[in-house]
Amino acid sequence: MRHAKSGKKLGRDASHRRALYANLTGALITHGRIETTEAKAKAVRPYAEKLITLGRRGDLHARRQAMAELRSNDVVHTLFSEVAPRFAERPGGYTRIVKLGPRQGDAAPMALLELVDHDPSA
Repeated sequence: MRHAKSGKKLGRDASHRRALYANLTGALITHGRIETTEAKAKAVRPYAEKLITLGRRGDLHARRQAMAELRSNDVVHTLFSEVAPRFAERPGGYTRIVKLGPRQGDAAPMALLELVDHDPSA
């Protein structure tokens, strides 16, 4: 039984799941918006919000912690120099999930995971 167990397994082992979260979060930070399944969006959202909070802290230790999770200098630099300053005054809730409907091929429920200040026209 999985009573009181938080988080979804998404059909992956632990290392694959961590890599998935890191890759999806990196894409979210880079592009401001990603299209994925609802289950993945709901699983990645708290992970991404914690990393944006690290970016808001901005100190060396926070940068090293983000680097350990994301494993990409470019993404960490974007997080700390562009994304985190935009949320400096916001106490949380940096992302939103917008449901899109079923995917054409397998009818999986799809969603957009985006930063709340994302401007699609820019």
